Amino acid sequence: MKFQINKREYIFSVLDFVLVLFLISTVDAKVPGGPVFDDNYFVTWGNVLKLNQGREVQLSMVQTSGSGFESKHKFGSGFFQMRIRVPPKDTAGVVTAFYLTSKGNTQDELDFEFLGNREGKPTLIQTNVFINGQGNREQKFVLWFDPTTDFHTYGILWNPYQIVFYADKVPIRIFKNNKRYGVGYPSKPMTLVASLWNGEAWATDGGKAKINWSYAPFKANYQGFSDSGCHADGRNINAKVCGSKNYWWNTIQYSRLSANETAAFKNVRAKYMTYDYCSDKTKYHVPPMECRLNQ
Repeated sequence: MKFQINKREYIFSVLDFVLVLFLISTVDAKVPGGPVFDDNYFVTWGNVLKLNQGREVQLSMVQTSGSGFESKHKFGSGFFQMRIRVPPKDTAGVVTAFYLTSKGNTQDELDFEFLGNREGKPTLIQTNVFINGQGNREQKFVLWFDPTTDFHTYGILWNPYQIVFYADKVPIRIFKNNKRYGVGYPSKPMTLVASLWNGEAWATDGGKAKINWSYAPFKANYQGFSDSGCHADGRNINAKVCGSKNYWWNTIQYSRLSANETAAFKNVRAKYMTYDYCSDKTKYHVPPMECRLNQ
């Protein structure tokens, strides 16, 4: 009788151990690295190299072509993030981009553009907001880290309340939804796009610094291919669906910056912003209304 009990306990202990191993293997199969590139994105042009079993891609640019990829879906809201390492050394005229766009001549667009520079000078990051084809809302920053030596996380929050640009989870720019005051706000389905391209006509020193092709091929690496957005693959956004608080990025927490985020935001703008269209008197004698409302 004693032997039978021990045998039964032994059988159950083995079964428990096997179950634990199964659960661990199941979790391990799902967790590492998140989605791979092909799950949510596809190559649109140029030389794109997939690395680490699709958990990283490398864009390459030579004198004849840049490269790029984009999301399989269009979106009507979301919190879009990628980890990016931009090209090092002499990259004057080289633009590394990460942005949302509805495309066309009257596009809505939210831009992150990394503007290369001569070796020893910092890479600038430029943000821009297009509404119905109208841009000219550039803000530029130097970063408090070197974006060429390691991966850093860049994000764009877009919801019914505000658009926020983030660098390593620090908000660097806000564009609030002030449609009630007559200020435009992106309202078209947008695709997430990444690209590496020749911007020497304008990107560095107003286009005076040209690309030094002896440093080619230029290479930019991207990681993090999640799909944190409300799909809007038709011609229009269903505002009721994509504005729903069932999506975490639309909850009240993301309707404004927290106190800590506000302090970090003000610090970045005071220390690292190098250009603001709202202060450019050669462009606007009177700053656009959104400038006052976005403060």
